[in-house]
Amino acid sequence: MSKENLSRTIGERIMLRRKQLGYTQEQAAEKSDLSHQFFSSVETGRKNLRAESVIKVARALNVSTDYLLMGVTNQVDVDNISKSLSKLSGTELHCLEEIIKNYLIALGYADGEE
Repeated sequence: MSKENLSRTIGERIMLRRKQLGYTQEQAAEKSDLSHQFFSSVETGRKNLRAESVIKVARALNVSTDYLLMGVTNQVDVDNISKSLSKLSGTELHCLEEIIKNYLIALGYADGEE
């Protein structure tokens, strides 16, 4: 993958995660301690992040650096989801389980448990 394609791919992951959290670019930039202009340039792949900034963005977006850089999840991502799930009641958790099973089936995992 070329440097330009990598920058664009990382920027797309950042933008997707930011939108999932409901943040504007300005909010995400502020939480990351980066300027709005720089953050916008990163999202579009025009600028690259230094290691220090990758860490800041990952923390601000509550996601692992592995996900931002390589598109793979790790234990940090699993732990973040677990924290969110711990806030649900038993009934809510079981409803979410059903939603996840149906989602997995829609993705082609026949029994919804792979």
